[in-house]
Amino acid sequence: MDLLELETARKISLDEIASASDGAKVEALRIKYVGRNGSIPMLIKAMKDVPKEERPLFGKAVQAWKAEVEALLQSKQAVSSEKKIECDLSQPGRWFGFGLKHPLTRVIEETAAIFGKLGFTVADGPELENKFNNFTALNTPSHHPSMDKSDTFWFGEDCLLRTQTSPVQIRAMMANKPPVRVICPGRTYRRDTTDATHSANFHQIEGLYVDTLPEKPVSLADLKSVLAYFAREMMGDGVTVRFRPHFFPFTEPSVEVDFSCHVCKGRGCGVCKQSGWIEVAGAGMVDPRVFEHVGYDPAKVSGYAFGFGVERIAMIKYGIPDIRWLYENDVRFLSQLA
Repeated sequence: MDLLELETARKISLDEIASASDGAKVEALRIKYVGRNGSIPMLIKAMKDVPKEERPLFGKAVQAWKAEVEALLQSKQAVSSEKKIECDLSQPGRWFGFGLKHPLTRVIEETAAIFGKLGFTVADGPELENKFNNFTALNTPSHHPSMDKSDTFWFGEDCLLRTQTSPVQIRAMMANKPPVRVICPGRTYRRDTTDATHSANFHQIEGLYVDTLPEKPVSLADLKSVLAYFAREMMGDGVTVRFRPHFFPFTEPSVEVDFSCHVCKGRGCGVCKQSGWIEVAGAGMVDPRVFEHVGYDPAKVSGYAFGFGVERIAMIKYGIPDIRWLYENDVRFLSQLA
């Protein structure tokens, strides 16, 4: 075999090995080319028959060919071994334990179940909203800070990431005649500082009940009774609610809603900052101008609305000090809530 024939054999061998698709084929080619009686060892043994002046160059070429073949065979064997391990169905499975529901999922599902007993259904809507549903229909003035680009994620003049789930209430009223009784859970977005208690994305659950007058007038007393029931079911027996006057553009009158501290039973502790109360929600009677925006006659309907942050309920209920823990997907943290 001269150098030209040697080069041809080298190319053929490398092509064959490169195209080998399984471990058996790779092993057969190993035996063929570098096995005890393989092509390359036989050439090395036959070096004595090569003319003396060609022997150094020929020997160098054979050794280089052997090195290339062995390197390529090694890489193909490694790949074949990995595939064999991945497809070996006889290997025992690895047990990671039962999965757990995320605390935010738990709060949303528990809330839906609690209000479901009171006749509320779950309503949903898009996270990408228009200005009318998110602001105008909710009686938000044009100069309100939340309309600014520093507070809200805008995409043009009429498209934004919803800042609350209130637009779902607007959609529910526009799509249905009274009575309307819905809760609206979902993700919301605001340009807020990401610290221990704030995040640029968070979850809200809002509720709405509207009925006709004068057959079934809706009042603040109805709102308080519903939220008191929710507080007991979510936080435990003995938890009560209180209303404090406040202002929201979309309700009149408006109130802040506090739950009595479920940890200290209202006596004062670190969780409630020694006050005995925990601020939980905003609520009130639906403003007549909101009814006008959705096509309801304010003289013929009445209703209340409320809203609270799912993260806040979860942090209070499960004693979570940092809101960021809810988004890190750390199994060690989640496993503590079993």
